Amino acid sequence: MPKIEMTEAQWRERLTPEQYHVLREGGTERAFTGKYEKNKEAGEYRCAACGQPVFESEDKYDSGSGWPSFTAPADGDAVDTHEDRSHGMTRTEVVCANCASHLGHVFPDGPGPDGLRYCINSASLDFEPQDKSDD
Repeated sequence: MPKIEMTEAQWRERLTPEQYHVLREGGTERAFTGKYEKNKEAGEYRCAACGQPVFESEDKYDSGSGWPSFTAPADGDAVDTHEDRSHGMTRTEVVCANCASHLGHVFPDGPGPDGLRYCINSASLDFEPQDKSDD
């Protein structure tokens, strides 16, 4: 997928106010309020800004954090990470590799072989259920 570049005015037209706040301003939805936090359906999570696949349901788990949590991105090129020093903390921000929209943060306290927890805002995601004929 080619890199997407849009003006902030174009992003505002394309996204809901909550999505714009999270995806373009680096905001965070309140814990336990996101529509995908408890989702257990099989499928693919895509960036709500550009549609790029960023996470798969088989990598999702219940971390108890209040946000959808994943052990790994959809593939090695789906997301980028950057140091985030906002709010008096140092964290690792996760952004869509295609459009640079803020998705959430990654922490070194997860399960799995890499021990990572990708803590992602539901507002930054769209979910595409697995086609039942794929079962």
